[in-house]
Amino acid sequence: MTIFIDNPEWPGHGRYWSHLISDTSFAELQEFADDLGIPRGAFDGDHYDIPEERFVQCLAAGAEQCSSRELVGKLYAAGLRRRKRSRLAQ
Repeated sequence: MTIFIDNPEWPGHGRYWSHLISDTSFAELQEFADDLGIPRGAFDGDHYDIPEERFVQCLAAGAEQCSSRELVGKLYAAGLRRRKRSRLAQ
């Protein structure tokens, strides 16, 4: 059971973002996020979007740093990867 976070290198809304995942379950991820006061609205299907200013806090709480590629691989390996719905399908 591990929580992982990638580097804050994804631009959006005037800042950079990381992605926080679990390689075990969404319940584990939700508990970790709740303990840090990360709002549930930051959950995006299979990960939390984490602003760069909270990156170090996530590491200090026990998240392990990995690359974005590794992070996606871990989601797939755990069977937790959820694809976003196409805007055309909405």
